[in-house]
Amino acid sequence: MGRARFWRQMQVFTTALSVFLDYKILQKKEKWSKTEDVDRAWERTHEKNAERVLKTIIKLEGLWVKLGQYLSTRADVLPEAYVKCLRQLQDSLPPRPLSEVYRTIKKELGNSPDELFASFDDVPLATASIAQVHRAETKDGQKVVVKVQHDGIKAVILQDLKNALTIVKWLAWAEPQYDFGPVMDEWCSEVPKELDFNLEAENTTKVAQNLDIHNGGNSQFSGDKVDVLLPEVIQHTEKVLVLSYMDGVRLSDINALETMGVNKQVLVETITRSYAHQIFIDGFFNADPHPGNFLVSKEAPFKPILLDFGLTKSLTFDKKQALAKLLLACAEGDYASLLSAFSELGLKLRLDIPEEAMEVTNFFFRRSVPAKESRAALQQMTKEAEDRRKRVEKKLQEQQQEAEEKGGHVRNPVDAFPGDAVFFMRVLNLLRGMSSMLDTEVVYLELMRPFAEATLFSGNILADRNLQQENWIRTNVANSVVEEKLRKFLKQMGTQNRILGVQVCAYKDGKVIIDTAGGVLGKYDPRPVETDSLFPVFSVTKGVTAGLLHRLADQGKINFQEKVSTYWKEFGVNGKEEITVAQVLNHTAGLQNALSSTLQKNPMIMCNWKDTLNLLAQVAPESVPGKEQQYHTLTYGWLCGAIAEKATGKSFQELLEEFLVGPLQVNGEFYVGIPPGVESRLASLTLDLDDLKASLYKLAQTRPLESTGQMANGGLEERLRKATGTMEGDVTSSFATLPFLFNTLFVRRAIIPSANGHFSARALARYYAMLATGGNVPPLPSSEPPVGSHLHNPAKATPVSRKKSKKAKVPAVNIEQKNEVSTLAEKHPTTRLFSNPQILDAFVGRGQYSNLAFQDTRFGLGFMRMGSRDQDLSSSVTEGSLAFGHSGLGGSTAFCDPTHNFSIAVTLNKMNVGDVTADIVRFVTSQLGIPCPSQFSGSGDVGVEMTIVEMPIASSLEREEVGGITEI
Repeated sequence: MGRARFWRQMQVFTTALSVFLDYKILQKKEKWSKTEDVDRAWERTHEKNAERVLKTIIKLEGLWVKLGQYLSTRADVLPEAYVKCLRQLQDSLPPRPLSEVYRTIKKELGNSPDELFASFDDVPLATASIAQVHRAETKDGQKVVVKVQHDGIKAVILQDLKNALTIVKWLAWAEPQYDFGPVMDEWCSEVPKELDFNLEAENTTKVAQNLDIHNGGNSQFSGDKVDVLLPEVIQHTEKVLVLSYMDGVRLSDINALETMGVNKQVLVETITRSYAHQIFIDGFFNADPHPGNFLVSKEAPFKPILLDFGLTKSLTFDKKQALAKLLLACAEGDYASLLSAFSELGLKLRLDIPEEAMEVTNFFFRRSVPAKESRAALQQMTKEAEDRRKRVEKKLQEQQQEAEEKGGHVRNPVDAFPGDAVFFMRVLNLLRGMSSMLDTEVVYLELMRPFAEATLFSGNILADRNLQQENWIRTNVANSVVEEKLRKFLKQMGTQNRILGVQVCAYKDGKVIIDTAGGVLGKYDPRPVETDSLFPVFSVTKGVTAGLLHRLADQGKINFQEKVSTYWKEFGVNGKEEITVAQVLNHTAGLQNALSSTLQKNPMIMCNWKDTLNLLAQVAPESVPGKEQQYHTLTYGWLCGAIAEKATGKSFQELLEEFLVGPLQVNGEFYVGIPPGVESRLASLTLDLDDLKASLYKLAQTRPLESTGQMANGGLEERLRKATGTMEGDVTSSFATLPFLFNTLFVRRAIIPSANGHFSARALARYYAMLATGGNVPPLPSSEPPVGSHLHNPAKATPVSRKKSKKAKVPAVNIEQKNEVSTLAEKHPTTRLFSNPQILDAFVGRGQYSNLAFQDTRFGLGFMRMGSRDQDLSSSVTEGSLAFGHSGLGGSTAFCDPTHNFSIAVTLNKMNVGDVTADIVRFVTSQLGIPCPSQFSGSGDVGVEMTIVEMPIASSLEREEVGGITEI
């Protein structure tokens, strides 16, 4: 036995080394050969080594047959020579001696085949790596198949696993980019289970029950019937399995399928859907779907017959949901949900590589294409994979260098690779290979999506029926009676499907009276919203940017009456020489549509801060500066940000931390451009177009748009059309592209001071509570988690592993975290942030500042004026201070009412036209007995930011891909 094992090992390693060296030599030769010679050389090398591998597999049998069958299905990635050669393994191997078969049956079932069956075919239907199958008929006339395990195969399989593991480790050492260690580790634990046919019998029965095969229906998932067939288990022992006979044609017999008139596209889609059901609905799936494990029934409608459930994988409910989230995050381009799914699966990334993670995940879910097209694309796929590897290696080297400077070290970029993911990806690969073999095209994201959604929307708070559960809204002790009532109100809105995720925080007289959160972080992210979750709030960001400029003016860094070119010299050209800082803040700079054409061609230019400012410095105004107020959708933020940076010599984010984040002690909850490390707290935007259209129709029917000066010209549809750049067709469809774009980390991490702020409602409310008093920072509330308790830049501040003092009771990371969190607050003690006693006038452009802003419009100096119905927007401060703040596209808002020392912030991730926000604001103000701003005071009465689609880039996203990020 020992000599035989040694012989097998030598055969395996000799073949592996020969193949490896052949290709390495060819790689060296091709550098000085002609292109046509290289192509022929590669073809010959593929053919020679495919034959070499096939001969070794047939000689050794065992596990290598199974591996060869798997490789033969990978027409999407393997050279044609290998696929054609190894496909022979799908037919049958040489049968084992009949005496061995009879001996095993008698030992397992107690009698010989002649005594057990009315007839028993001596010639096997098929011989595979572990067993061979014979046709038979029982005494009562039932046609069956008898699966008999090869004698001594268990020892062979176990040895083959060890040999394969050795080769994989050696390959990973020689070619680090080809590390299949995690796959082999999982195989080593799962493949031996195939040797117990009792388990296979249980598995077959379980899958049939899950798919409700024998009852002709599908009881567990009513949304989509899976029309496949499975054999029925008749009898089983450890080494013999008797199943009902299923008459069919092999999936690999393409000629027979075409002769029968089988629709191969429908066939492959049905098989794919059956696996989606097994994975996402049942959490129990066949992990070995190679073509040899399928038949096609010989009669119309030619149903797929699923066979061989020896290798199966079970998923817990949590793992099912994580895989569902993985697929749906990929479909939506939702980076936050993708990283959350990775974490829930146990796949740990040690590097900040979300873009690469999304690329790789999209690669696994990519559509299948016919084999010829797959091979044509293989070279490009290999190049992209190599480019990805180099990017990851570069980041790894950078992090290693940083770690060494701090006395630590960094391990591989993937710290843990879960077995569930290994077999899930293997199934996808096998299905894709099968599809390519049959020359069909399958879009896996679309086919599997309904099953993934069914799983994610069941058993958690995403399901409509579970919105009544208490865990939909936070149940901590309320800050006031008003908050208790608001929670009930929000929950009611949730049951009406008006809210997905929400935060509401309000201050009254310097104290928190409301701080609540409810719902979930995203359409496909069932984690609950917390009070420290980060919401993308679009133009609510403008109010923060305005506050920063007012602080700089208060510190004497800038003067609103100065020309922009005083601080930004490159700006003073092409008719922009006289534009003032005040005109920028008041939306009268005449640059409202600057860069629109550039953005429509390349929306991602907005993520490049320097390029955007350079372009903006060269454009000419489209209207006379200072003559009319036109909403500067994106340019407002770039202009303000550039002024701030040029005047101080510091970056926008440095200024934000110095002048607002630190003094307010809102670390980790107040960003314009998020840093790496906060992804787990991100809410994701979503949009229901049907809801949007209904809301717009209701808005148009119930109340005509009130005049907002020059900016309200035209009807709602016309305003939407102008804002999106949509010339014809359904304007709301352009709106649908925005959540996808603003959910990407490319945009979330960019500096866009008009539109990509990420805040918690409690941080925004605290900011406006300070503004309401003219600069007094309110005391920190007692809350859990505490405001400002997060690291503001986690990736930079988190220390590497190090040895701890024996006396230390607290880990070093906690000490560092405490120090980092308190640093900004210590630098900026919580005193009054504005010295100007007339600062409230400055915010809204009244009193001594009235000459700097239009007086009959919605905008003051950077802030939206939010007076109540009985207030004149141009009235003097002695008649009562105006409420002011800023609303954002999709419904989020934040504002304050200085007269009543009140501030409120509402953040939402299900985008709306403002009706949801208006209902919340009206509810809170009515409970407190304070005036409601006119933007929110009546049914359908919403602010300009709520009713316009503010991104001029939307229509271009609808028409084309952007830098590859829309490819799924």
